[in-house]
Amino acid sequence: MERLIALDTETTGLNISDGHRIIEIGAVEIVNREITGNEFRKYIFSNKLVGESLDVHGISDVFLRKNGEEFKKIIHDFISFIQDATLVIHNAPFDLGFLNHELKLIGINQNIESFCNKDKAVIDTLVLDRKENPDNRHSLDALCRRYQVDDSSRIKHGALIDSRILAEVYLKMTGGQFEAFQETTSTKSEQCDPSLIKRVHENRDKIKVIYANKNELETHENYFQN
Repeated sequence: MERLIALDTETTGLNISDGHRIIEIGAVEIVNREITGNEFRKYIFSNKLVGESLDVHGISDVFLRKNGEEFKKIIHDFISFIQDATLVIHNAPFDLGFLNHELKLIGINQNIESFCNKDKAVIDTLVLDRKENPDNRHSLDALCRRYQVDDSSRIKHGALIDSRILAEVYLKMTGGQFEAFQETTSTKSEQCDPSLIKRVHENRDKIKVIYANKNELETHENYFQN
């Protein structure tokens, strides 16, 4: 049985060195390439104010005081949820860095990876996408567009919302349908029987060429950029 956990966190800021902390953990279970509906979500309360990060995730200090728990009170439930699974994370060093920092703060000297699958603890979808699509953007939003995953629920960043989206993105990234399509599309010029070629008389009526207008050109360019 292959058990994966799509995981995301929300934090008060980007840098641990500035004292920033985790405020939400979200995780979604995938078993044998099926999203099971088994989910984990906890809001974390610490003495660190959310500050400007409120604009990103919309989680206020007032909300956390009312609904959040201390990390040390939720860690055992979290470890039980991810135990022996492979974590699927977009930009894994960020989330793992914060999670392992929280472990240190409560006196646990192990890292999160040590509780995961011993053969493969973590899959980083950012790394995967950089290998497969080196010339494209690699944000989760960009992956949703590339693999046609609906992210309309993502009005604000949220750990559980992003974990649900990430689970779907990962399954499509690794499902083979996109690679299979690319592999069956031949770029080689095809040979044909010269006898089948019909000559066109030079005195034929000229073909009317209709050029694309400005709006059509812009739509075409935007389609391939996105």
